[in-house]
Amino acid sequence: MGDRPVVAELAETWASLVALGRELAADDWDRPTDCPGWTVRDQYSHVVGTESAMLGREPSPPLGAFPPHVRNPIGEGNERDVTLRRDRPGPEVLAELEEVTAARLAALRAMDDADFAAESWGPVGPGTYEDFMAIRVFDCWVHEQDVRRAVGRPGHLSGAAVDRSLASAVGTMPYVVGKRAGAPEGASVAFDITGATARRWAVRVDGGRARPLPEVPRDPTARISADVGTFMALACGRRDPERALTDGEVRIEGDQGLGAAVVRALGYTI
Repeated sequence: MGDRPVVAELAETWASLVALGRELAADDWDRPTDCPGWTVRDQYSHVVGTESAMLGREPSPPLGAFPPHVRNPIGEGNERDVTLRRDRPGPEVLAELEEVTAARLAALRAMDDADFAAESWGPVGPGTYEDFMAIRVFDCWVHEQDVRRAVGRPGHLSGAAVDRSLASAVGTMPYVVGKRAGAPEGASVAFDITGATARRWAVRVDGGRARPLPEVPRDPTARISADVGTFMALACGRRDPERALTDGEVRIEGDQGLGAAVVRALGYTI
């Protein structure tokens, strides 16, 4: 029957990360990425560390102090993982990723329905183990894109893992529009995402709450258009919204003030 979707999506993203790593030159591993304080090597080390923890392996040793970009316990754990591997050659970290993800796939493929339905905890709170793995798809794909932007090798902008990652961002747009951007009562915001993965949807504030609409209105209060890579970089706090607006990476039709407020509020991830 093959892998269940979330396992296939993890395999897709990990394989893409490994293939990308094999293309990197020696100096690529030290290039800075959009994550403050992290290089390309650190991005790979983060994925290695998290998946190693999922296997129950010994955690990275504690640190005496953390840099300013570390702001919460999750960040502290991440920083321990990248610090442990910071002086290792990039190909060595890549080899560790290959070994760890192969072990993780073997473990996931040995699990049954009850295992995936078991209660679990993830970065967004309680849920099932399968819910947690869906978050892992999103996280690994986002960090792959961090690497791709840093080394100028765009790719992996379509596929099941991308569909899931975009769907995760789509699900937060009522919160972004209603709470973060403060859209007024009756306002509707349409999103038109283009590129290798395209999707259109809309949100409207009704009764003081922003909700998804079943259909995109012909004339929304504001329409926001961007390619999938730009939209996800903004949603994940990797792109400066002011620069994206100035450079025309994001286009707004209709109420320019509301549209710009939504773009500025897009970065919702921790």
